[in-house]
Amino acid sequence: MKEALEGGLDGAGLRVGLVVARFNEFVTSKLLDGSRKALVDHGVKNEDVTVVMVPGSFEIPLAAQKMAESGGVDAVVCLGAVIKGETDHYEHVSAAASEGISNVSLSTGVPIGFGVLTTENAEQAIARAGGDHSDTGYEATEAAIEMANLLRRLDDI
Repeated sequence: MKEALEGGLDGAGLRVGLVVARFNEFVTSKLLDGSRKALVDHGVKNEDVTVVMVPGSFEIPLAAQKMAESGGVDAVVCLGAVIKGETDHYEHVSAAASEGISNVSLSTGVPIGFGVLTTENAEQAIARAGGDHSDTGYEATEAAIEMANLLRRLDDI
């Protein structure tokens, strides 16, 4: 039996696109900081990173698809924050963003790091954007790097 393949976190030579929602910028800016830190920590050069700002999480999939289809990136990281309010708008935006992002990855074959928070309140969002709970921007970026490397290895089997 062959050994299990894994991607690894060496980002040297990878071109990465970041799609960041401006809505809830007090959270998404922290997600972006975490993502940028992960890119630096794993050897992705600044000139190999393209950042695209979109109005909100609903718009992330379209920008991610255009970026993935361009051939100019090896992976895309999607960063946004959908915080529950008093209406069911939250459910619609969350579902559209997550389904759309998944569809982009499957239809283009480009790995997508999913860094869109869906939380009950702002405190939960901040805690997951580099606060007390986790750093979703960093983690989503690591997932994208690992998947880009894994796909390269899968091309060789």
